[in-house]
Amino acid sequence: MDKTITLALTGASGAQYGLRLLQVLLAANCRVYLLLSRAAEVVIRRETTFDLPEGFAAQQAWFAAHFPAPPGYLTLFDREDWFAPVASGSGAPEAMVICPASGGTLSALACGASNNLIERAGDVALKERRKLILVPREAPYSQVHLENMLKLTQMGAVVLPASPGFYQYPKTIEDLLDFVVARILDQLGIAHSLMVPWGSDHAGGRSTENKDDHEN
Repeated sequence: MDKTITLALTGASGAQYGLRLLQVLLAANCRVYLLLSRAAEVVIRRETTFDLPEGFAAQQAWFAAHFPAPPGYLTLFDREDWFAPVASGSGAPEAMVICPASGGTLSALACGASNNLIERAGDVALKERRKLILVPREAPYSQVHLENMLKLTQMGAVVLPASPGFYQYPKTIEDLLDFVVARILDQLGIAHSLMVPWGSDHAGGRSTENKDDHEN
């Protein structure tokens, strides 16, 4: 049976991670409930070449055109749609990813705030003991950020910072994005071929003849 995943994008830098994750989830035949914060819309326009329009109806059409999927596999919900399935434990999917997750979103979830649909959906995931993956992209972290991440981890969430590794020898920005997306998919239990698992042939490290003389 196809998985259903709630994917929320908030106002942290790193909209590319969330949009790439959306693309890969749909390619893996996952149903996606998509949520966007108002700040996420600003970040998408600032950090990407996408011409995301204003207005909910226009955005529904835009996502359908840019992220094609079978009918019913991609559903965008408005920030104030309290009748969306993600707003209740009886209808929310088995997993939610907030990518990227802003510091404000971490704070709201740690405190149990539900001022918009993203916060409510995250609160539902926590109270129902469902998978909640948070992908912060901030540097450096303040004490407040760290305390909120610790609190959320203790509540059952998975904090997975957007920190790409380099042992795969990335050649493009897309390689860096896929590293983080692959780690998210691993947490969701979704098979992928975005990167070679550690310990497999050609995974990590270089052959001896390629190492510089000063390396040890």
